[in-house]
Amino acid sequence: MRKTEKGTPGYLDYKKKIEIIRTVIYFGIVAAIFFLGYSQTHTRLNLMTVFAILGCLPASKALVGVITRFPYPSIDRKAASEIAEKTGHLTVCYDLVITSREKVMPVDCIVVFGGNIFGYTHYRQVNTEELSKHIKSILAENQYTGFTVKILNQYKPFLARAEGLNNIAAVGKEESGESDEKIRRLILNISL
Repeated sequence: MRKTEKGTPGYLDYKKKIEIIRTVIYFGIVAAIFFLGYSQTHTRLNLMTVFAILGCLPASKALVGVITRFPYPSIDRKAASEIAEKTGHLTVCYDLVITSREKVMPVDCIVVFGGNIFGYTHYRQVNTEELSKHIKSILAENQYTGFTVKILNQYKPFLARAEGLNNIAAVGKEESGESDEKIRRLILNISL
């Protein structure tokens, strides 16, 4: 299994597999410690039971990661390659599950250039206006103001906007790569 970096296509599927494996291993270790103590003392009232109970904490944390990511698959490879073809001059991140205090909002792709951030989510239940406001507020908290943030739940309009932004970036004189990368890292930080 190849390691997939956060923000690249296939990250959510990769992370789900890793979290499932980690959870199984952790709970396996907990069970092994418990049964080792039980087999030696023939009672569950021993020190190994305490260690097994304490081992349930990291195992449960890993299980929460599985439960949180499980409903969200990675972006389709075909869609990711189509977006990559049309956004060669833009900063792009894929497979995001952006979290706020109240909601978990999955986003398939976000493109960043200059003062513009456009995103696409195929999930109809995601409130795109609320997600846009959340991203804008996170940017404002980190002293990034004046950004246009628009999340769409229709693929063709998103692709058209991303392609238009890419054309502007290709002919434009301004070079905002470093600033765009900082915005990308900030968005990745608020994502699972």
